[in-house]
Amino acid sequence: MRDVEKALAEIAAIRGQVARSMPFHGLGAATLAATGLMAVALAAGQAAWLPAPSENVDAWLTLWCGLAVLCAALIGSEMVMRTSRARLGLAQEMIATAVGRFTPAAAACVLVTAALHQKAPETMWMLPGLWQVIFSLGLFASRDSLPPGIFIAGLWYLTTGVGCLALGGGTTAFAPWLMGLPFGAGQILIAAMVWRNDGGFDGQGQS
Repeated sequence: MRDVEKALAEIAAIRGQVARSMPFHGLGAATLAATGLMAVALAAGQAAWLPAPSENVDAWLTLWCGLAVLCAALIGSEMVMRTSRARLGLAQEMIATAVGRFTPAAAACVLVTAALHQKAPETMWMLPGLWQVIFSLGLFASRDSLPPGIFIAGLWYLTTGVGCLALGGGTTAFAPWLMGLPFGAGQILIAAMVWRNDGGFDGQGQS
């Protein structure tokens, strides 16, 4: 019985190693581009619905956190559906690898947001920049499984994040385009890389 358990553990380890070495084709260009357009649309909506976000930071936070959850759900659902058709029957391992590489960055965003909101609300103007910097770190951590050139998208988010930190504060603290422009352009940039790598907006070219 112990030999069987050992063999199963070795097989699982091999499957995990194979999954980590394979390119991840669970992302679709159309969905990624849609999340970028949603960020632009929300920025336009914020400008119309929330003209003074610094006076209602909780409403601003609800808008952008809500969009983040929606985008994560859309991308995650597509990952599950598309990766289930992956070669070698490694769907679960490939999803676990992709999610595991980005999870620390996602967790950092949640924890930093909660900490600033609860303990230092006067510093929440830094959130747009911090979110973008942390997102860039998630892309850098995932670069081995994402399309070639994803490093450029990571640099984009790092640059815009630092720029937001430099420009933020005062009347521009929660300006809609500090979120809408970086995330809109950044997601569309990633979508273009997926499209180029996989051969189409459905990302099926090499699956």
